[in-house]
Amino acid sequence: MNSPTQRLTLSGIMIGMGTVLSFIKVFELPYGGSVTLFSMVPVIFLGLMYGPKWGLLCGAVYGALQGLLGAVTSAAFAGQDTVGVLGVLFLDYIVAFAVLGLAGMFRKIQGKPVTAFALGTLAATTLRFICHFISGVIIWGGYARSTFESVDNALSRAILDRFTGMGLVLVYSAVYNASYMIPETALAVLAAFILASVRPVREKMFQTRT
Repeated sequence: MNSPTQRLTLSGIMIGMGTVLSFIKVFELPYGGSVTLFSMVPVIFLGLMYGPKWGLLCGAVYGALQGLLGAVTSAAFAGQDTVGVLGVLFLDYIVAFAVLGLAGMFRKIQGKPVTAFALGTLAATTLRFICHFISGVIIWGGYARSTFESVDNALSRAILDRFTGMGLVLVYSAVYNASYMIPETALAVLAAFILASVRPVREKMFQTRT
């Protein structure tokens, strides 16, 4: 699928597939972030198939769509002023999903498609976590204490006793975002292993040249 028309068509289908899969949620956190049924994998697939530049573009488009859906269906922008909304849209959606396309950097691992897909998935989802972590610190940090107080278990009390100020904000962002990104990453890596093990999928993905 090297022609522009074929590339655009497949990319549109995969972005649409990722959007549909994003509605199938295992669980969802109150201020955004959820574990879905492999919703990141289509964008990662495009990055591996067409390379990181095209993957970044597709991921940004997918992220913008997720931002619109987040505004309509969840509290992803709750309590934010105009600057905060723009910051969330940029960091938590456009950039966070665009970096999934960077999985394409691993397509050059010749002869090891399963390794390329798995490593690309792990690297891309780690970059997505970093985007959410930064957003959690600079945009959502004000919710740190109230969130841990509302949970009220042994772990949250221990964190509140030990951390204050910026330390508490850093822990909050790490814990909040890891709570959904770790299982989300595990599911995506599992899907990567399965898909890359299917010969027709593997051949089609890695025969394309950018």
